[in-house]
Amino acid sequence: MKALLIDGPGKVRVGEFEQPPTDVEGRLRVAVQAVTVCGSDLHYFLEGGIGSAVVREPFVVGHEFSGIVDDPNGARFGLPEGTLVAVDPAESCGGCEWCLAGSPNLCPNVEFAGSPPVPGAMREFFWAKPSNLFPLPKGFDAVDAALLEPLGVAIHAVDHAKIRLGCRVAVVGAGAIGMYLLQVARVAGAGEVHVLEPLEYRRRKALELGADAVHSTPEELLQATEGLGAEVVLEATDSAQGPEDACTVARIGGRVVLVGIPEGDRFSLTASQVRRKGLTIKLSRRMGHVYPRAIRLASSGRVNLRAVATHQFTLDQAPLAFSLQAARKEEIIKSVIHIQPQTPIDG
Repeated sequence: MKALLIDGPGKVRVGEFEQPPTDVEGRLRVAVQAVTVCGSDLHYFLEGGIGSAVVREPFVVGHEFSGIVDDPNGARFGLPEGTLVAVDPAESCGGCEWCLAGSPNLCPNVEFAGSPPVPGAMREFFWAKPSNLFPLPKGFDAVDAALLEPLGVAIHAVDHAKIRLGCRVAVVGAGAIGMYLLQVARVAGAGEVHVLEPLEYRRRKALELGADAVHSTPEELLQATEGLGAEVVLEATDSAQGPEDACTVARIGGRVVLVGIPEGDRFSLTASQVRRKGLTIKLSRRMGHVYPRAIRLASSGRVNLRAVATHQFTLDQAPLAFSLQAARKEEIIKSVIHIQPQTPIDG
């Protein structure tokens, strides 16, 4: 089948991928419809890996995706052929102490689509466990369904944030996850939301999505809050500087949730600042069982799912999508790869 393949740092192409026959047992075939490009996909593209997850051979990325059930066995699970589904990319083991404690996102045995060595979804067909497929209510299309995964990441991070009603929240980084964090924090009860983002077009978009104020530097944010900062800070950058900036704009005694994956897989913090402020720092990894919540939240209209999907591409155009998004050109926030259409899409 046709797929997008990453051969190593900076090397991406459309080629042929063969599904291992042992990987289809107990799964349903899904015709992939839409895949959105995540920041982690860009790490594999730019750096060839994230920590120990390294691209060692032509590899299919993609974990934010939707599809249509293309398997007659689907009806046994309430998923008849033709059903539009969002696909949870994580298959946790279900038996380790972390899974049993309700944290499947921390499962050390997880198989996560698009994270080496598990092939991802930027291909024509994907085989998924029925329990990982979520049928969508009326009004959702394939792009909406794919965007539920990053929305779920934001919901999980806000759960960690423990936002108190009416408190001040700062979001550091206004990429797709940051845009969702901004909106979910508001739904969770934030009384004031500030966004720290160096790119002007993303600051503008954050204001459109409900930010009370936007700032290009930590100093601007602190000045706007009379030097106090925010009680809760949600960091969602790809920069090694992001966590330090998040701690800088956090209020004394505040809570910082780190969601982003830094370039180079390392970051540092000024110990005296973190210690003297008495900050609580929590790292958020992927998400737990939040798809039903994400669907309900999107259905309510309280989160604008489509606002981050700024550019559209076919599978054949996917290498261009990666290049544009990595370079942050043309006011791009998130690319959507339409797997089935074979005619060019004007992004």
